[in-house]
Amino acid sequence: MAVSPLPPQPEQLSLFCDGGSAVTVSEPPVMAAPSHPAARPAPARAEPATREFRHPRASHELMLQGCRVGFELRRARRRSIGFVIGPDGLAVSAPRWTGSAAIEAALREKAAWIVRKLHEQEERARRLAQARIEWGDGASVPFLGETVILVLDPRTTGVVLHTDAQALPGVPRLTLHVGLPHGAAAEQVREAVQGWLQRQARRIFEERCAHYARELGVQVRRLALSSAATRWGSASADGSVRLNWRLVHFALPVIDYVVAHELAHLRVMDHSPRFWEVVGSVVPDFRERRAVLQEALLPPME
Repeated sequence: MAVSPLPPQPEQLSLFCDGGSAVTVSEPPVMAAPSHPAARPAPARAEPATREFRHPRASHELMLQGCRVGFELRRARRRSIGFVIGPDGLAVSAPRWTGSAAIEAALREKAAWIVRKLHEQEERARRLAQARIEWGDGASVPFLGETVILVLDPRTTGVVLHTDAQALPGVPRLTLHVGLPHGAAAEQVREAVQGWLQRQARRIFEERCAHYARELGVQVRRLALSSAATRWGSASADGSVRLNWRLVHFALPVIDYVVAHELAHLRVMDHSPRFWEVVGSVVPDFRERRAVLQEALLPPME
């Protein structure tokens, strides 16, 4: 989102006190109305609102790139000033002996990067809110790259996937019938559906691991499901492989990339050029598939 330039304002690192200082505004002088309509002054344009990013534990604020940034300042045993931009906003870590002027200078030096990342975090939060699933009848859940519509049906035993081969273009062809009453609590629906997704994930992962183990000439001795927040998979030299069950939300080519990636580690336990050659030998377009993962935003698990 483009940020309009703001008029010059005092820019200083300041500790919050009572929410702001008093500002005295002088009354403008009363002027006689012009005698001719053409001489009337044009109406003043409204000043653009100042964009604001504020950490929930903000203790300081600074104007950066036309935005008011409230940030958390942490004093730590370290040699340099560090910045962390997460879902909450900007957190600054500085050595105990570093003064406010040095912190302000460091922030100004990185101002463009900080504001860009804050905008990215804001957009990510917006997309995450859109992806959130309201666990109930009619909810949409991604499964193997398609949209599945939940149907609460007390006549169904367990959870059963139905396919409509006659569905019109653009209309979801998959419905997941969950054996729960329409008034079931969201937690019940979530647990039932996520349990089904995890069972599907294990079945699919076992099949794809067997396929790529043959292709790469390796042996998977143990396969486990993971629900890690930041990793799609991992592999150990002893042949143990862990895959995040939430991969089942993606289309099969993306799942295959992650499987091939982890099994390639059973031959090369690093990310050297040789490792990527191994991955490319079975998934030539791995870069495109990896990009899908890097840009993806899955619905929250809760």
